[in-house]
Amino acid sequence: MTMKLGNLANFKDKKAAYAKLVKDGAGVDEQATAYDEMMTALQDDMNTEITSQVDTKLATFDANRRVDSKITNEEIKFFDEIKTEVGSKNEIVLPQTTVNEIFDDLTTQHPLLAALNLKTTGLRLKILKSDTKGAVVWGNIFDEIKGQLDQVFTEEKADQNKVTAFAVLPNDALEYGAAWLKQFVVTQITEAFAVGLEQAYLTGDGNGKPIGLNRNVAKDAPVTGGVYPEKKAAGTITLADPKATASEMGGIVRALSTKENGKPVVAQGNTVLVVTPGASIDFSAASMIQNVNGQWVFALPFGVQIVESEFVPEGKVIAFVKGRYDAYTAGGVSIKQFDQTLAMEDMQLFTAKQFAYGKAKDNNAALVFDFKPANSAKDFKNPDTKIDGGTTGN
Repeated sequence: MTMKLGNLANFKDKKAAYAKLVKDGAGVDEQATAYDEMMTALQDDMNTEITSQVDTKLATFDANRRVDSKITNEEIKFFDEIKTEVGSKNEIVLPQTTVNEIFDDLTTQHPLLAALNLKTTGLRLKILKSDTKGAVVWGNIFDEIKGQLDQVFTEEKADQNKVTAFAVLPNDALEYGAAWLKQFVVTQITEAFAVGLEQAYLTGDGNGKPIGLNRNVAKDAPVTGGVYPEKKAAGTITLADPKATASEMGGIVRALSTKENGKPVVAQGNTVLVVTPGASIDFSAASMIQNVNGQWVFALPFGVQIVESEFVPEGKVIAFVKGRYDAYTAGGVSIKQFDQTLAMEDMQLFTAKQFAYGKAKDNNAALVFDFKPANSAKDFKNPDTKIDGGTTGN
């Protein structure tokens, strides 16, 4: 049972601060510090939440018994052994049921990863692409077959990249038993991987990481040192009025309705716009109407879906067609105790790693737009909140 993000308020704030530094191109050390603060906030929030759960459930359950109905005997054995020297010093692979739960949480609690249809696969990964050619040939019933539909398949090399995260287990938490340790491990790995995958799948440059949606993957794109160039803006979204909004949404869908090779693809009803947190309000305001019952109804035209992510560059919107980006995690998740000098006092620090792959099927699977709303939603500010990279007041 992974904890809901709504119960991890401090982590959400630190995550937003970290994402802002990434988008602003802050230095490596500054980003590393912010990442550490984000994960520390996650650990603190989890410790508070799990302590509350323990206090509630210990009255009726023994901490070492199956307090989580989804935990298996294999998982109980695995997480109990983490406390021992044998179970933590060597690299060990999480039980498949735990890996499945991490993957499920990635796709159910993170809308962008769900929209990208993130898949999990084995260690071997081959991307097969196909384009239909040929035509149906009509004739009399007993005539010979005069034509056929051919599929031309091409195989693309899929270089996977390793994504590594840290999972911290406070020594005090070891007393809670396997079910509680599983919550600590699964939640931390899920959120750490989600941060890395969202960032990479949106803006990754391809150098040791996936190739993001905002990157030019055309066959003639100038790739230097493994780095793919950023896409140029395909236009500007203004949301100036309902007619302009409909025209702009229609233009986006139409532009995405053709593959790089000129062949059509169904983009209507399958187009996703990824925006910065809060920007979705501008889209809602531009497309909201009041029906005869006085209720406010929101629906963007052409079935366009809005998804928020902290890793979208400011002033940009990234549009893509569902099913036109290959997003995969591969293999099991292995963890190993991190026994270097960075290990925290009174904590057990683990590294967790998995392999990932991401690349658009072609250069027209995604487009980047400048976002300059003509009538942005009213900008109210909390007078008790100081905005300085994540520091808040009351």
